[in-house]
Amino acid sequence: MFRSQLLRHVARAATAQAPRASIRVARPAASSIRQFTCSPRRLDKEPYDDEHDAASTIGEPGESGDHEGQYARTGENIRVEYPEEKDLPPSQPVQGRGGFHFKRTLAAFSMEGRVAVVTGGARGLGLVMAQALVTSGADVAIVDMNRDEAQKSAQGLIDTYMTENPGSENAPKVTAHFCDVSSPTSVTQSLAEILKQHGKIDNLVTSAGFTENYSAVTYPHDRMQKLWGVNVDGTYLWAVAVAKHLMERNAPGSIVMIGSMSGSIVNVPQPQAPYNAAKAAVRHLASSLAVEWAAAGIRVNCISPGYMLTALTKKILDDNPELKQQWTSLIPVGKMGRPEDLMGAVTFLSSDASLYVTGSDLRVDGAYTCT
Repeated sequence: MFRSQLLRHVARAATAQAPRASIRVARPAASSIRQFTCSPRRLDKEPYDDEHDAASTIGEPGESGDHEGQYARTGENIRVEYPEEKDLPPSQPVQGRGGFHFKRTLAAFSMEGRVAVVTGGARGLGLVMAQALVTSGADVAIVDMNRDEAQKSAQGLIDTYMTENPGSENAPKVTAHFCDVSSPTSVTQSLAEILKQHGKIDNLVTSAGFTENYSAVTYPHDRMQKLWGVNVDGTYLWAVAVAKHLMERNAPGSIVMIGSMSGSIVNVPQPQAPYNAAKAAVRHLASSLAVEWAAAGIRVNCISPGYMLTALTKKILDDNPELKQQWTSLIPVGKMGRPEDLMGAVTFLSSDASLYVTGSDLRVDGAYTCT
């Protein structure tokens, strides 16, 4: 054994090479210089090597047909202004979703004993999500620019609940409050009014928001500022106000921001760059505040709906009938959602069923953003 090891050492020493001299062979100066060119990269396209070349970057724009890019571009001919308050269509509570039942489900989904604020809750998605929280046991404060419509919707939620739960001894408390969500003063006043009537706030759903369709170069600056004021400032101001209240109480809570799939993708064919940017801000705001407030026990999440068939959406489709086919052709499920499709999502993120979920973006879009 010793002899074999000795032989290996001798062989290794015999085959070892002396260090090579550090000699660099001189090269011509020209060969060490990388050659750059500014000539166009498009190759000579006559003749093509393949029948599909015209559909690649070697071809001129439109050379393979007028269809090039048509399903992935915005169109300047589409223009939709958000209606004035008096022209907004009213919404009704969803029927048949909140009756007494004996189906088994997790108790963690219950909102019993909670007080929730829903901004933009007088109509549309906000009203349906407010109804989901009421049905799940919460008392709700509806916040909206239109106090009369908010009051009508609040009473509608109570009436619907009592109709579907006859003999109920604990009717929900649903109140209506005015607020311009883009104004810090108005938010402070509205918050004080809610606390006076409910005593506390445990949950917030920031549903106040709107969209308009203008090409970027024609969007009036004052309308763009209003859009960002409601969608971004309003979300931030209410989130901070409720978080301060929760911290003062040393109480946990849940904030659900309503974003949009438009915060992750670019909708076509309607142009809406400022809205898309606003919803991207909401989505990232939820993530940022989730991290900042995690130690305080305040969860912050985002719901990003896809195309939802609200009363306002129906009005837009009546005025632009070609949009329905274009939209649904881009949705893998093939259908637009309905407002009630958000009821489970908002209840999950608001309740203790999602205690370890914070900073998330829950997309409810029929797989639109997957393609």
